[in-house]
Amino acid sequence: MKKITLCLMLLLTSLQFVTAQEKAEIKFDTTTHNFGTFSESNPIVSHVFKFTNIGGSPLVIHQAVASCGCTVPVYTQEPVMPGESGEIKVTYNGTGKYAGHFKKSITIRTNAKTEMIRLFIEGDMTEKEKEK
Repeated sequence: MKKITLCLMLLLTSLQFVTAQEKAEIKFDTTTHNFGTFSESNPIVSHVFKFTNIGGSPLVIHQAVASCGCTVPVYTQEPVMPGESGEIKVTYNGTGKYAGHFKKSITIRTNAKTEMIRLFIEGDMTEKEKEK
């Protein structure tokens, strides 16, 4: 009986220790970027979103998914330690797309307190003929 009580106490103590650990927390410098106006003759534009792990344990990005195939996110693959920074590079390719305004989202899934964050890019692509 004493062994069972001791085992239960050890189990409860270890569970409290695990739940007391501080989670990772991601903080972006900015979550939106406007490319402004760019030409259809140079339809590929990129921006780097920088973030910092302000939590107490390593931050892992599990997934970065764009709202369409014309937008490609590339992100830091290794865990980001507390206090360190990482980045997500987002490239928009307007080749074969209609000129005009666009707004795209990138969904980031992590092990942080806030497990899902959305980043946004937008801009205006002008037609080749309308350039001067």
